[in-house]
Amino acid sequence: MIDFNLRGSIVAIVTPFKANGDIDFEAYDRLVEWHITNGADGIVVIGTTGETPALNVDEDALMIERTVRRVDGRVSVIAGTGSNSTQECVEYSKKAESLGVDAILVVGPYYNKPTNKGMYLHFSTVAKAVDVPIILYNVPSRTGSKIAIDVVIQLANDFENIVGIKDATGDLTVAAELLARRPKGFKVYSGDDFLSASMNLLGADGCISVVANVIPAQFKALMEASLNGDVKSTNELFYKYLNLMHVMFVESNPMPVKTALAQMGLIEESFRSPMCTMEDVNKAKVMSELKRLEII
Repeated sequence: MIDFNLRGSIVAIVTPFKANGDIDFEAYDRLVEWHITNGADGIVVIGTTGETPALNVDEDALMIERTVRRVDGRVSVIAGTGSNSTQECVEYSKKAESLGVDAILVVGPYYNKPTNKGMYLHFSTVAKAVDVPIILYNVPSRTGSKIAIDVVIQLANDFENIVGIKDATGDLTVAAELLARRPKGFKVYSGDDFLSASMNLLGADGCISVVANVIPAQFKALMEASLNGDVKSTNELFYKYLNLMHVMFVESNPMPVKTALAQMGLIEESFRSPMCTMEDVNKAKVMSELKRLEII
């Protein structure tokens, strides 16, 4: 297996838009610098939180290229390259590799619900097509199907460039089985802010996080405490920010997190359809929690 040492707080960064719908590259550059300054260990670009379904292929490439250039080796850059078409996924993954990312994040094929055999064939085809490290992404609530644990372990054993998984099943028993059965060197990252600290205490390697967009330094501290087995500090930080984690999902991600960043003055409150501004009652919940924590 490729030696891939990324651990800790990995922000699934948003894609800021201007009011006219264009990508706000200047705001994005500021966000990247802010996250690096506040201790991010890695940045995932054009993932779910980055509204990648609303970006076209050229914009995907622009975002990857800009991130790699801006980061300039200071932290790891991971690009989301998943598709429900295996051939498209290969093309996206090759492009990201050519642009210099440190790894790619490949979601399970969505909508078409492949069998376990189909899942294995999909990921094995991608693994054979690129040399860059691959992180599997299991998020059944979004894709409509799951990557079975047996398939994950088989892929990890069969391909040296399949180096980890983002587990966003929301099921701690799944995470525990992955951790118990994973081959040496295979990374398990939480894809769920709520479970990230618990998973780390069980032996996971960090979190690809939504809430880290809003509290990068604080989430970094939570990751460090839990990775180091400091239960007291982990509990203090987790319960302090638990309700913020909840309100980040009161409506579909990334609407709450982008609303919060807009209230913080970091981006415009702009989305691409079908994402949209929040309902007033839910926006009030986000603002209330930001005020309670003295973030705004």
